[in-house]
Amino acid sequence: MKRVLVVNYSQSGQLSDISARIVDPLRAAGHDVHVETLAPETPFPFPWPIVEFFDAFPECVQLDAPPLRALEVAADTTFDLVILTYQVWYLSPALPMTAFLKSEEGRKLIDGKPVITLVACRNMWLSAQETMKQLIAGAGGRLIDHLAFTDQGHPLATFITTPRWVWTGKKNSFLGLPPAGVSPEEIRQASRFGLALADGLNNDREKSGQPMLAGLRAVTVNARLAVSERAGRRAFGVWSKLVRLFGKRGQWRRRPVLLLFVVYLITLIVTVVPISLLLQWLFSPLLKPRLERLKAELEQPSGSQEFNLQKYAP
Repeated sequence: MKRVLVVNYSQSGQLSDISARIVDPLRAAGHDVHVETLAPETPFPFPWPIVEFFDAFPECVQLDAPPLRALEVAADTTFDLVILTYQVWYLSPALPMTAFLKSEEGRKLIDGKPVITLVACRNMWLSAQETMKQLIAGAGGRLIDHLAFTDQGHPLATFITTPRWVWTGKKNSFLGLPPAGVSPEEIRQASRFGLALADGLNNDREKSGQPMLAGLRAVTVNARLAVSERAGRRAFGVWSKLVRLFGKRGQWRRRPVLLLFVVYLITLIVTVVPISLLLQWLFSPLLKPRLERLKAELEQPSGSQEFNLQKYAP
C-alpha cells in the first residue's frame, strides 16, 4: 500500500470531479489516498461577481496569495506521491494553490516527493504550469507527470462561454455555442490515469523519477496558442504591477485602473490574438519546425503519445 496526497482547489466542482475519477482506481487498488481541499480564509465565490473577478488579477500574476485555513493533514505526514490539482487564473495558478506551495506546511509536504500536476481550464495553461514547476522545484518536489484537461469548445467560442460560466454559473450551450468546460466524456476517461498510477505504484515506479503516465495522451499543446500566451503573460506582468500601485485588493481607488485593464484585455482578445493566430497560419511553413520543437518541449514530461491508451482504457 502506498500513501498518496491529493491537494485540490475547485470553484465550480469540475476539477474535483476529474480528481475523483483518478482517485477511485487508486483506492480500489488498496492505496491510501488523502484528499486535501484548500480553503482560503476569505473564500472566492462561485459564480464570481465580475468586479471581484477582475480585482483578483494583480495578486494572481504577482503570486501574492491570501492565507489559507489550516490544513487537515499534518505537515510532517509522509506520502509516496503528491498530486496537485489547480485552476488557472490570469495565466497563473489559482491563488489557493499558490498559497499552498508558498506556505511552510505545503513546502514540507512536497519536499523530496514525486509530484504530479493536474489542470482543468479554458485552454491557456502553459504559463501557469511554468510557474508551478518553479514553485514545486523551490519546495524540493520532483515533477514527474502533468495532466491537462481543456474546454471542449473552439478557442474563440470559449472567450464567451467561459466568462459566462464563471460570472453566472451557467455552462449550458447557447447561441449555437457548445457548453463550457471539459466534456463529460473526457472527465469519464480520466480514470485511465488512475488505473495507470495504481499500476505504477504497485511496481514502485514513482521512485524512478520517470513519467508514470506516458502514452495516455496526458497533454496536448497548441503551440500557436503558446506564442500568444507568452505575449499576454508579459503584458499581464506590467499591468499587474501598475494596478497594485493604486492599492490593495478590495480597495476602491485601484478600480479605475482595473477598468483600463479590462478595456485593454478586451482589445487584446478581439484584435491581437486573432491577428497573431492568422500570421502564424500564413507563415506556418516557415514556423513549423520551431512550433513543433516548442510543442514537444511544452508537452513534457508526460506527452501526447497514445501507446498506452488501450492498456488502461476505463
